[in-house]
Amino acid sequence: MIIYTIEVEDINSFYTLESLKELYGIIWKLVPILTLVLGITIGVLVIVWLEREISAGIQQRIGPEYAGPLGILQALADGTKLVFKENILPSRGNTRLFSIGPAIAVISILLSFSVIPFSSRLILADLNISIFLYIAISSIAPVGLLMSGYGSNNKYSFLGGLRAAAQSISYEIPLTLCVLSISLHAIH
Repeated sequence: MIIYTIEVEDINSFYTLESLKELYGIIWKLVPILTLVLGITIGVLVIVWLEREISAGIQQRIGPEYAGPLGILQALADGTKLVFKENILPSRGNTRLFSIGPAIAVISILLSFSVIPFSSRLILADLNISIFLYIAISSIAPVGLLMSGYGSNNKYSFLGGLRAAAQSISYEIPLTLCVLSISLHAIH
């Protein structure tokens, strides 16, 4: 009777060990992605800090100095303030379009990262047409900009949305031509 219970406990311990291996595998798949995101975030914070310091030096004024040592955390303070600001929706505009527009822009950019290989083992979507899918998905972002401008029911906001969409498209055309030329060269 005791041997039977030991065997059942051993089998149950193997099941838990197997589930821990799966959890361990998932964690190690997320570590490179989170490292990349953390590196990009720190890089952006440093670039924003440098831009503010250099601009302050050119304009002969004091730069950021209150948030953290030497004003390093000023970008985080600005982001926190932006998150907690009151969400103002236009009273005469289409609130659905106004709210869904930024979501479409952000989601399309985040989805485009699904085809980028982070390492030789960490590929979220391994497709033969990954670069073309990247271009197609990231090209949806100007639609979100247009939706927000149109949904505000304000001619100046609409013109701003048109301008932002035109600027995005004007950057995407040379990018697409460069990628297509490299892709065609890689085929031969």
